[in-house]
Amino acid sequence: MPAPHMVMRMTIMRTTPATTMRMITTMITTTMMINTIITMTNIAITSITTAIPMLMTTNERRAADCRGVMAEADHAALYRLLTWLSPSFPVGGFSYSSGIEWAVEAGDIKDAASLRDWLAAVLTDGSGFCDGVFLAQAHRATEAGDHAALHDISELAAAFVPSRERQLETSAQGRAFIEIARSAWYCDGLDQAVAACNGVIVYPVAVGIVSAAHAIPLVPSLHAFLHALVSNWISAGARLIPLGQTDSQRVLAALEPVVAATASRAMTATLDDLGSATFRADLASMRHETQYTRLFRS
Repeated sequence: MPAPHMVMRMTIMRTTPATTMRMITTMITTTMMINTIITMTNIAITSITTAIPMLMTTNERRAADCRGVMAEADHAALYRLLTWLSPSFPVGGFSYSSGIEWAVEAGDIKDAASLRDWLAAVLTDGSGFCDGVFLAQAHRATEAGDHAALHDISELAAAFVPSRERQLETSAQGRAFIEIARSAWYCDGLDQAVAACNGVIVYPVAVGIVSAAHAIPLVPSLHAFLHALVSNWISAGARLIPLGQTDSQRVLAALEPVVAATASRAMTATLDDLGSATFRADLASMRHETQYTRLFRS
């Protein structure tokens, strides 16, 4: 049997010049296509070979992050914040209304919409913003070990409360928060920070001190505190108006962007930025002192 190249040469010799040219052209075209396919295949194989290690590196890095020290610290911080600022943490928050009881009695708050508007104003321009600033400043002073600054912040925060009942509310909760943190969640540096205040420690300052002593970052501490504050206010409103559970959750959901904005402002504010313009809320806490019938202590 003749070799293939001999067959091709014999075939070309028997054909016309035109046919020979077509055969040669076909052979060249086929060869070029085969070479292109081989080249593209090699490129694809190279790309896959290169991409697989990159994907594996990314996945391995993510897995390492999930197992790392920072992730474990985040889990511990979240666990403690959820515990300290939950309704079940025994600081007595359920027994205070921050003047909401009188506002309901006076007709300022009568439904979910009016409760939402009242709380949004208090958060943005009242005690919510001021408490956020005090928490942030106390956290930073504790973190830096600046006991002189911490003393001044604590003293100013205690003097900034507008009424006797609000003073009772925030100081009693602050004292309870510190005592329970010392008993169940003690850490190095906490006693020194508390001693530096040398007086009344109001609730936001207490949260700032304890969270900083436990090396919990300021941002989640501030958001968790404001969320707990609003949740307690809504709980009081739900019992006083009254509101159903679904309406209460609607109010909490509607206040989410207000809480976030207030936290952002408090993060960048200084003590010189402190101020309140919610006079009606301040009057409500004062009027509550002489209200005829009361369910709450403030």
